[in-house]
Amino acid sequence: MVRETRLTRDDFVLPLFVCPGDGVRREISSMPGVFNLSIDETTKEVAAAYDAGVRSVILFGLPESKDELASGAYAEDGIVQRAIRAIRQSTPGVLIMADTCLCEYTSHGHCGVVRGHEVLNDESLELLAQTAVSQAAAGADLVAPSAMMDGQVISIRQALDSAGFENVAIMSYAVKYASGLYGPFREAAQSAPEFGDRRGYQMDPPNVREAVREAVIDAAEGADILMVKPATLYLDVLRLVRERLELPTAAYHVSGEYALIKAAAQKGWIDEQRVMLETLTSIKRAGADIILTYYAREAIRALEQIR
Repeated sequence: MVRETRLTRDDFVLPLFVCPGDGVRREISSMPGVFNLSIDETTKEVAAAYDAGVRSVILFGLPESKDELASGAYAEDGIVQRAIRAIRQSTPGVLIMADTCLCEYTSHGHCGVVRGHEVLNDESLELLAQTAVSQAAAGADLVAPSAMMDGQVISIRQALDSAGFENVAIMSYAVKYASGLYGPFREAAQSAPEFGDRRGYQMDPPNVREAVREAVIDAAEGADILMVKPATLYLDVLRLVRERLELPTAAYHVSGEYALIKAAAQKGWIDEQRVMLETLTSIKRAGADIILTYYAREAIRALEQIR
């Protein structure tokens, strides 16, 4: 009766990795229980998750080929665009989010256009905007720019509005730290940088005032939801963003955070379900209205058992 923070099924977004082929369901070694899925398997996964209570998914794509300008990210027949259309037909009630970035589609693995060994912020904005419009045209309800390019939100908002997608929302990865917790994701999405790292455009982990500035800028540019990523090591940042801004706040319980719980549970060192729920509760308690987590289905199942 006096519990202050409650998890519900509506809090969760399930990330999915869509890959080429048919009948592909390939487990990611560093993320037990998470798979690369072909489009036909993705539609089955979404339908099963929806039946289990998951109401929102976010899609990441593994293209058949990559190039320097990430053409697969904004192609009309791109892997994510085709997946969105298939999901829209098979599970019309689910809310579809699309990750809007270039790193999975570039041959060099960076989140923008590269010249030499330099990532070019301004030249990347047009491609990110094209990607968002193509995702909206395919049927995405929400696009989620994650490249951390300055000006990406306003570029995408203007492009969406000009293309007639005024009602497609933007969930900005406003505060995305250059974290060591993304390793399993890079295996899943095959998106490790060919050279250097992403510290030049992602945030420095010791900085917190900068996080508020980034969130304020994205809100002013037209973001509808602000995300903090990763979640558990940055609960203080999440709380600060939630308190300083009025927009809905999301947090991404990232691949490394998921993998740490899985690994410890497999060793028998922790009670996986209990630690999972405690972790997700801490994220909501810190201020997240929305939680992206690979544990979405398991969390809903556990909450139903408790109830």
